Amino acid sequence: MYYSSKRRGEDGIAAVIDFLLSNARLVLGVGGAVVLGIATLAVKRLIERAGRPPDEKPDKKMTDSWEELGLVSASPKLLHKGIEGVVMKQIAAATKKAELSQPIPLPSPEPQRCDTEPLQRRKRMDLCVMTFVERLQQYYRTRVCLSAEEVSVAQQRALDIGTEIQAFLHSKHPDMPLGDMTLAGSLLDDLQVVKADHTCLIVPLQLESSLWTPIAGEDTFLGHPQYCMVRRENLEYFPRGRSYWDRHLLGGYLSSRLVSEQLGKTVMESLNWPSLTGTLECEVRPVLGSPELKLEIHGLTQSSYDSGERFYITVLPTVRLAEMTLTAQREITGSFDYVWYQSLYTSETARLAALDKADSGVRRKCLKTLKAVCHNCPSLRKLNGSHLCNVILHTSEKEADWSESAFADRFLQAITELIGYLEMGILPSYFKPNVNLFQGFTEDDIDEMGFMLYCAVTEPEILLI
Repeated sequence: MYYSSKRRGEDGIAAVIDFLLSNARLVLGVGGAVVLGIATLAVKRLIERAGRPPDEKPDKKMTDSWEELGLVSASPKLLHKGIEGVVMKQIAAATKKAELSQPIPLPSPEPQRCDTEPLQRRKRMDLCVMTFVERLQQYYRTRVCLSAEEVSVAQQRALDIGTEIQAFLHSKHPDMPLGDMTLAGSLLDDLQVVKADHTCLIVPLQLESSLWTPIAGEDTFLGHPQYCMVRRENLEYFPRGRSYWDRHLLGGYLSSRLVSEQLGKTVMESLNWPSLTGTLECEVRPVLGSPELKLEIHGLTQSSYDSGERFYITVLPTVRLAEMTLTAQREITGSFDYVWYQSLYTSETARLAALDKADSGVRRKCLKTLKAVCHNCPSLRKLNGSHLCNVILHTSEKEADWSESAFADRFLQAITELIGYLEMGILPSYFKPNVNLFQGFTEDDIDEMGFMLYCAVTEPEILLI
């Protein structure tokens, strides 16, 4: 190897390089050997060019330079990041050696401008760090909050549809004891972000308190604190048929599946949707094939009609007994036909509002910002409002300062707290600590969300893109 290198006009360093290349595969693997070989070939070509006669054409030299840079840029991405700096330094050193014999060019103002660039870059970075609070406030104003007009139009349309559905149910089943339908959810509580695209329509079932008893989830055989049951009482004194809802009994318990099926057949399949569309001046149709009772509205406003945006209304049969609010949500309870879901949304939002009212805090503002961030970031979209609300409530137990001036600090603290819960794989519910809100997440989901939030700890601006 040494003598062959001498015959090509190279020195002993080339022999050492060839020896390293021949053994690089053992040390770096195949990919590393390829990258090192490409880099070394580029350096060797520059060394050879330095020894060429000065009368060689400059076009050929320029072509060689671009070939060498192309070889470096063609390396694999993962290895390129680690070796790029070394390779470019070697190329720069070889280029400098090759041009020693060339005439020294006249100084130009370019180098002076380059000397000031690092200082300007540092100033810009410092400015970004100093103005993160302002960027967060701007993000809240422009990307989080909804306009009052947008919220008002969405609420009015949902109420109009609820009024039509209630009138139809009363005409179809006049003996069905139902309360007044109302709206519920983040749209009504000023917690919806990015755009007004969904709400809930509560259909209250009126049950006789002497005939029906709610069974807490902890007392059922399922053992889940939020999976409750409604039991029919006093059958020996008040036999079946005394209550309208006895027709939905399943094993002595009120079946959420049977109630949902009756409302689905009555509302989703029987209501004249084209006529309703003409009355409300927006297209309304049921979402078929979904376990939920859901309606889709197209053309809520002229701008949303042009952009093709949809507005969804989820119809929730609801039972209120003994200070417990239970809903029929089969997408959550699954195949348990007699299980009713105890939602903690009302308790959580009420607690959040009470804390903010007591100290003029920004907990709700922080929650809305986190919801918008998770909505806009694909890696974090599985984190819903319940997860984030419970993180804020847990953080409120540790931190007392929720003033406007501490908004950015509490935002970053909530991210740090969320990372801690993801590391444990457990996020306990604020009102029911036995409930793990991360129960439905896989390890891949947790890893993906945790990685994104880890990156945001050092560069929080990436969440505001």
